[in-house]
Amino acid sequence: MKPHIKNYMKEHGYEPGDWIPCQVCGATSTDIHHVVYKSQQGKDTADNLIALCRHHHDQAHFKKEPYLKQEELKEIVNLHLKTKQ
Repeated sequence: MKPHIKNYMKEHGYEPGDWIPCQVCGATSTDIHHVVYKSQQGKDTADNLIALCRHHHDQAHFKKEPYLKQEELKEIVNLHLKTKQ
């Protein structure tokens, strides 16, 4: 399992095999996405990771419109982290 997936699961209390919802729509997530890409020095930390379904992951990578921009993803992550506390 990739380090960023392990970090996401640990931070959010998930175990291997758990169902993880998309943080945008609530459908089954298929990917743990870096809000700031690793190629742009994005970290494997909870504040830079978001669970996304295939549809929203494609929008985050600008493959489908309407695109999900980095600022929108950051807002969703921050809101999710605040409601966890």
